[in-house]
Amino acid sequence: MIRAGRQHLVRTLADIAAQQGMALQTLLNSGQHQAAGFPAPLNAGRTRLYDGEQVDAHLAGLPVPELPTTDDDEDLLDRQEAAALRGEPLSVWDRRKKEPAVSEHLVRVGGVEHWPRRIVRDYTPAPRRRTTGSGGGGRPIGAGDQVPRDQLPARVAQLLDADPALTAADVTDRLGVHRNTAQAALTALRAQRMADVMEQHTATAAQAAATLGYPASQTRRAGVRAEAVLRGRQVRPYLGAVAQALHARGWTTADTPPAVQHPEDDLCVAVFVLDAPAAPAPALVWSERHGWRTATSRRHPLGKGAAWPEPGDGVRHLATGTTPDPADVVNALDPTA
Repeated sequence: MIRAGRQHLVRTLADIAAQQGMALQTLLNSGQHQAAGFPAPLNAGRTRLYDGEQVDAHLAGLPVPELPTTDDDEDLLDRQEAAALRGEPLSVWDRRKKEPAVSEHLVRVGGVEHWPRRIVRDYTPAPRRRTTGSGGGGRPIGAGDQVPRDQLPARVAQLLDADPALTAADVTDRLGVHRNTAQAALTALRAQRMADVMEQHTATAAQAAATLGYPASQTRRAGVRAEAVLRGRQVRPYLGAVAQALHARGWTTADTPPAVQHPEDDLCVAVFVLDAPAAPAPALVWSERHGWRTATSRRHPLGKGAAWPEPGDGVRHLATGTTPDPADVVNALDPTA
């Protein structure tokens, strides 16, 4: 939050970069704002705000002064803090803030919406009317939409753009989807974005989460997934080379090299379906842990924690090592080689 009387001191990362005569991206790449001793941001949103007095002291090598700790009616709260003060889901405050009694007190600081503590605390919403149908139980005004599954990733992305601290409960409330569906979509999206940062800046999952403004308490699962996503991206060129080698040998089921089925989970499994000399046509399966093997079905018994199957019943273990040369994989698969 921005303590009363300190609004004029607030700076964004862009302000801090300009203060040092550098571009914002240069500051982000340097990680200066994440270094030990750098003043903590005033908020947890996507656009981080900092107290200028603290920043000046840090850059000058002086002790960073403490901020006031006593609550004041004129403290400015962002949307996350406003929702927390009222004990409401973030989505509820997003509706409340549109009411004239609240919106007329809106203050934008560094592009981030804020409201005085007294307004947030004392605002009393007018009772909402409910519609009634033949069954006697209407749907409350403002209830979340039921979002089709194919549109869910894009809708969750919009919500996450607006609120990096977005929770599955917020998604459920806003979009009307099941809590488990919301959590899965949110974790997958955070993992993809964290992997992007990790790949571009050689960062850890924790550093990527901090850069994106994701609370550490909400990103442990996404961090594990992001690491798997990154490993999957790194191995894709190799798997593509194997697909090309199989296609060149004439063992694929289509006119083009087979697509790599890669769920990007922690096993990093890829499956190719082949027209090999043996019948029925096998699937060629790769795992980052075990390497290559064959199976008679696409539905290979390789789930989380499952044991690597022993040879037999259409299962053959091929070249040793997790990433043998593509030609060696093809040769190991060919019983006539």
